[in-house]
Amino acid sequence: MNDTSLTVVEQREVNFYGDELTAVRAADGHIYVSIRHLCDALGLDRAAQVRRINRQEILHDAYKGGAILTPPSQKGVGGGTQQLGLIRVDVVPLFLTGISLKSVRDEIRPKLERFQREAAKVLWEAFQAGRLTADVDFDALLAQDSPEAQAYKMAQAVLQLARNQLLMRAQLVDHEHRLETIEAQLGDTGRNVTPDQASQVSQAVKAVALALGKKTGRNEFGAVYGELYRKFGITGYKMLPARRFDEAMKFLTDWHENLIGTLPF
Repeated sequence: MNDTSLTVVEQREVNFYGDELTAVRAADGHIYVSIRHLCDALGLDRAAQVRRINRQEILHDAYKGGAILTPPSQKGVGGGTQQLGLIRVDVVPLFLTGISLKSVRDEIRPKLERFQREAAKVLWEAFQAGRLTADVDFDALLAQDSPEAQAYKMAQAVLQLARNQLLMRAQLVDHEHRLETIEAQLGDTGRNVTPDQASQVSQAVKAVALALGKKTGRNEFGAVYGELYRKFGITGYKMLPARRFDEAMKFLTDWHENLIGTLPF
C-alpha cells in the first residue's frame, strides 16, 4: 500500500445517480474518492481492483491505502472512524476506463459508462462548486427560459468575468514588473554612452570650445569639459550615463547657439 498518512481536511458524501460516494479534500490539496464505494456502486471486487491499482504505477502513485475517515452515519455524533483506500479524482477516469465492460454484469454496464464519462467531474465539482449530486435534468433546466435559469446563467457569467479580470490583472502586474525591470536596467547609471555617442559628445564639446575661444582668445577645451562634467556629475565624457545622452547634447547645442547663433552639430 501507499503512504497512509493522508490528512483529511474536508469530507463529503456525493450522490452520483443514486450511489453514495465518499470524497475528501486532503491537506495535500488533492481530492480523493473511496475505492470501496466506487467498487460497491459498480459491483466490482474491491480486492481485485486494489491489486490492479498497485500493478499500474500511475494509479499506485495516486492511491492512499489507509486514510482514516468518519462514516456518514457517525458524522456529527462523536462516533468512530473507518479506514478506507482512496484514489485521487484526477486519475479516476483512468481507473474506470481500465475496467472492461465485459467484466461487469449487463445491468451494470450503463452505470459504468456513466461513471467513466462523469464521475471525476462531479466529484471535483463537489468541492469546487458545492455540487453534491449529478442531476441528469440540470442541463435541460438551464435550457429553459425561466427566471431561475436566467439568474443562474447571469451568475455564471459574472463568475467567469471575475475570473478573467483576475487573470488579466495578474498578467498586467507581471508586465508592469517586467517593464520596471527594463526601465531600471536602462536607467542604471553604470550603463554609459556607446562609443558612437561618446564621439558625438566629444565633437560637440570641440565646437563649443572653438566658438568660446574665439571670444576669449584662450584655449577653452578644459573649461567646456569641466562645465559638462560638473553639470552631469561625471569625471569623463565617456562616463556619461546613456539615459542622459540627449540631455547632454541639448546642453552643448544650446550653449553653442548662444555663442554664435548657429547649429554646427
